[in-house]
Amino acid sequence: MTSEILRRTDWRGIQAVIVDLDGTMVDTAGDFHASVNAMLLALVHQHPHLGPVEPMSAQEIVSFVGKGSENLIRRVLDARFSPLHANGLFADAYALYDREYVRINGQFSNVYPNVREGLAALKALGLRMACVTNKPWNFTEPLLAKTGLAQYFELVYGGDAFALRKPDPYPLLKVAEAFRLEPAAVLAIGDSENDARAARAAGMGVLLMPYGYNHGNPVQGVDADGIVADIARVAAILAAHRSNHHG
Repeated sequence: MTSEILRRTDWRGIQAVIVDLDGTMVDTAGDFHASVNAMLLALVHQHPHLGPVEPMSAQEIVSFVGKGSENLIRRVLDARFSPLHANGLFADAYALYDREYVRINGQFSNVYPNVREGLAALKALGLRMACVTNKPWNFTEPLLAKTGLAQYFELVYGGDAFALRKPDPYPLLKVAEAFRLEPAAVLAIGDSENDARAARAAGMGVLLMPYGYNHGNPVQGVDADGIVADIARVAAILAAHRSNHHG
């Protein structure tokens, strides 16, 4: 397990948390893997001239995850087809992927350890809670419901909620606005450079989990306020600061 890194020491004043979904709360790699390969099979069935296509490994797909479905599909097509074919196949591939993901969503996913406990502890501290993900709403909402995580959040923004998505700070700033809080009063919890860049640009604190995807790169190299074991640990850090300064 990655040893804890805490670069920020003062956590007073945090009144809300924004939590990422894939790679932070839920390990969805299995869903991505099954959906992408089902899409590829259906795509070559639709376009027989493409010939057989090699399935993608879970590791390969995970390195593409985190920047939204459109980016994922473009990366997959670029990896398996010539540039000429890849561009022309996008619309069909995206429609097939959407169909397959809706069918598969949650079947091969697992909630990471200490997520439920951590979210419950954060809520018990009286923090406002939002989930912001680059996953489209029609994938996000059923997964949060199926895993029982929806109950912890008063606000959920999918990757299609706004014209801009992480690493742009816009969705995070919209949460602060909805909660009527200054960005500095909000902490982002994620697993990737996308989460950290969005939080930094928004003027929010950010803590990263070491077990997620981060586009296939080590999370230790990302500019963040810390890397901690899990969401329960985040709650413990915030609780210690609240009791120290409000007791």
